[in-house]
Amino acid sequence: MDNTMEKKSPLNDLMRSTMEKIHEMVDTNTIVGEPINTVDGVTLIPISKVSFGFGSGGGDYGKAAKDGFGGGSAAGVKIDPVAFLVIKDGVTRVLPVAVPPVSTVDRVVEMVPDIMDKVEKYFDKKEVKETL
Repeated sequence: MDNTMEKKSPLNDLMRSTMEKIHEMVDTNTIVGEPINTVDGVTLIPISKVSFGFGSGGGDYGKAAKDGFGGGSAAGVKIDPVAFLVIKDGVTRVLPVAVPPVSTVDRVVEMVPDIMDKVEKYFDKKEVKETL
């Protein structure tokens, strides 16, 4: 905001204070978490979805009142885990955190990445044997 247009008022101070607190709560470390290293060499990186809302309001009750300002502000933050990046032996995979599959089709769709990995490894092993 341009300094020439910004007026000092209790409402501006209230809004600035609330936005600073939201900024402290919501940063990139909230969305992409700190890596977690396990003893078996797996690194897990949590990924979250962050939603937040902010509202503020106030009123000046004229010069007749000595402290004629009334105001308030509110904010809410919601953090939902979405997935984990799983890194093992140089291979990175996304492990979604989702509602369990309801139907057989959902289960099959969920299994496709694992099946593709197994098929790929099978053909890689077959190519190595053929070259020897």
